[in-house]
Amino acid sequence: MSSHSDPCTRLAQAAVSLPESSYPVAPPLYQTASFATDEAGIFLDMATRPLHPGFYTRYGNPTTRAFESAVADLEGGERALATASGMGAITAALFAFAGRGDHVVAQRVLYGGTTGLLQNIAPQLGIEVSFVDQADADGFAAAARPNTRLFMLESPSNPMLRLTDMARMAEIARARGITTLVDNTIASPINQRPLAFGIDLVMHSATKYLCGHGDVSAGILVGDEKRIKAVWEKAYLLGATLDPFAAWLVLRGLRTLPMRVARQNETALAVAQHLEAHAAVSAVHYPGLDSHPQRALARQQMSGHGGVLSFEVPGGMAQAERVVGALSLAHRSASFGSFSTLVVHPAAMWAGMMTPEQLDASGLPPGLIRLGVGFEAPAAIIEDLDAALAAAG
Repeated sequence: MSSHSDPCTRLAQAAVSLPESSYPVAPPLYQTASFATDEAGIFLDMATRPLHPGFYTRYGNPTTRAFESAVADLEGGERALATASGMGAITAALFAFAGRGDHVVAQRVLYGGTTGLLQNIAPQLGIEVSFVDQADADGFAAAARPNTRLFMLESPSNPMLRLTDMARMAEIARARGITTLVDNTIASPINQRPLAFGIDLVMHSATKYLCGHGDVSAGILVGDEKRIKAVWEKAYLLGATLDPFAAWLVLRGLRTLPMRVARQNETALAVAQHLEAHAAVSAVHYPGLDSHPQRALARQQMSGHGGVLSFEVPGGMAQAERVVGALSLAHRSASFGSFSTLVVHPAAMWAGMMTPEQLDASGLPPGLIRLGVGFEAPAAIIEDLDAALAAAG
């Protein structure tokens, strides 16, 4: 393999040749809402060409395009489209490929915002959604109908860290003319590249690992030119536009993505192994553990297993709240992938996004705690967890 193909080299060289006469080493920031020209023909082209980077920032922007190109290269896709958030990307993709009278098949355990979109918004638009266990490939095949337009997947899933057999899902969908979309946020392009398994679209909440510094809200979709243009047609009308400065910050964060992810992979595995042996923990969910029920699939699809893990305490909702409340190093936060360790109690957090019935149907354990490890020493994170588990009783 050429040394130029490794992620560190690719990201070090990404977007350093933007069209600037001064040839900057770092890409410039185009902090502008619109672009001007004196030529009527050029202006018409700017106004009517999809994904044009120099007409109006809601349509496109050179800084944003630089970020998109870097992620498309990492994921091995033809084109990418950045949005103001991961939910902006998911919503635009749903609207691009499904409308009134269409059908979507989604896995039962997804990020809570995606589940809320599919359960609460999609039906209002006449889109019917069927939910299937992500490990049940035959269930996806059985759920597909002549009007099924989209498979919505997430692997590893948030917060249960379950895996979806992407090659099998792609095979099922391709035979039926269905578009496949995978949320790759937890894995990152360093640990997993869904397009290589035949998936059509890859989504990231760039707020997490791609940015890596907890200071940007952003999303991105990667795929082939035709599908990305179809999503852009919806995204620019929805106004799901990423600010150029935010794009510049994520592009800056991308430079260190391989090093950050390697560190968080190692830390998460060490923490997961420790918790698995802890008497006060009833279950640990992490695809890097030999005890993970889909460990063989993890070896096939992933080169690393990410910085997110979850674990269960036997006392249910109340006990989980006591543990989270007793942590001092880990911060209670609704995100992950940043420099500091972040923790949430998903059942408590997602109760605001779902009805009690929907929450129960999701299969989310009430005593589940999700941990997104940061850059702290593994021993420090483990010490904090041990102290909180002891304090919670």
